[in-house]
Amino acid sequence: MPIRTAIKDHIGEIILDHPPVNALGTQGWSELAQIIAEHGRHPEVRVLLIRAEGKGFCGGVDIKEMQQYPERIVELNRGNYLTFKAIRAAEVPVISAVHNFVIGGGIGICGASDVVIAAEDAYFSLPEIDRGAMGGAAHLSRLLPLHKVRATFFTGGRVSAAEAYRLGAVEKLVSRDALLSEALAFAAIIASKSRAALKLAKEALNGIETADVDRQYRFEQGFTLEMYLHEDSQKARDAFVANKGTAKY
Repeated sequence: MPIRTAIKDHIGEIILDHPPVNALGTQGWSELAQIIAEHGRHPEVRVLLIRAEGKGFCGGVDIKEMQQYPERIVELNRGNYLTFKAIRAAEVPVISAVHNFVIGGGIGICGASDVVIAAEDAYFSLPEIDRGAMGGAAHLSRLLPLHKVRATFFTGGRVSAAEAYRLGAVEKLVSRDALLSEALAFAAIIASKSRAALKLAKEALNGIETADVDRQYRFEQGFTLEMYLHEDSQKARDAFVANKGTAKY
């Protein structure tokens, strides 16, 4: 299964397990949105933990699917939007525990989350400019300062977990081997609180944010669609798929 779940000790785990790189297709993103919303409402859950198995946290969207079925872009966009919105709107706090690559949609998951815990080998990247797409900067802006976001977006470059920790995006920086145990320990602290208090705290914290990240991301997606209609976008997807064997994650 691309997405697995578990509930234990008031912690709801949502686990990405879709080899080779946890890149989800149109159906996967739609399902993830529903799973997050359902688990956030579960009366036994006081905190959600999103993590992944395999090489890295999330490779974003399935570029191969988009290269083969470009007409699915609207449905894919909606799945992304609903996933990130579900994380931010979840009744309880959401923790993302990440390792190795956090790319594209992985940025959206982290940017919409309340807390990010990262392994030392993690890095954050929005390579959309090289893959014929747009989007993701709204959520990256919840993690990093404005000029760091722009430099990263324009270059398609990477921000290491250590740099993200220095800039305040990452709450805890831990070894790869300790990521799960550290994330569960942090989640357990939150899970020990009153669910009613956590719901009110989450609503209050969302309400005092100066930016509406959901609206901002939806605005960005208009440019994603515009880019997908440009011939350069198809060329970029074709090149990515052709070189997938040598692509570095």
